[in-house]
Amino acid sequence: MQLEIGKIYKGKVKGITNYGAFVEVPVEGSKPVTGMVHISEVSNTYVTDIHTFLEEGQSVQVKVLSVSEQGKISLSIKKALPPEDKPQKPRSPRRQEREKEAAWGSKPQKPASEMTFEDMMSRFKQHSEERMCDIRRNTDRKNGSKRRSK
Repeated sequence: MQLEIGKIYKGKVKGITNYGAFVEVPVEGSKPVTGMVHISEVSNTYVTDIHTFLEEGQSVQVKVLSVSEQGKISLSIKKALPPEDKPQKPRSPRRQEREKEAAWGSKPQKPASEMTFEDMMSRFKQHSEERMCDIRRNTDRKNGSKRRSK
């Protein structure tokens, strides 16, 4: 039996390099196989030193990403984590401010199934105007000019 792509297995770290870790995964009915977890697949955060996350002999859960024609197995630790354990991407302070402003000044929106055609057109026009303002602002910044109010 071979490893199935997309399936999660329990393995043991057999070796660590600067670019990743080699994990041995037991396979039913045959000898264990070794695959590699690239450093970018170790954690959801930026990994500068893989030794801070893994050590030889450690048991880890890995997800099989691919198996090449040459038999090379690509594994991921971060994709084997359950959804609730995956940390959210940190948001920039500017984005957090915009989200607060949007939540503060807006009223709850109706689902599209409950909206009339006029409501949908009104929402479209509002979003369209906001996007156009953003585009104009970004274009003005790139050109180095300031837009003057009339």
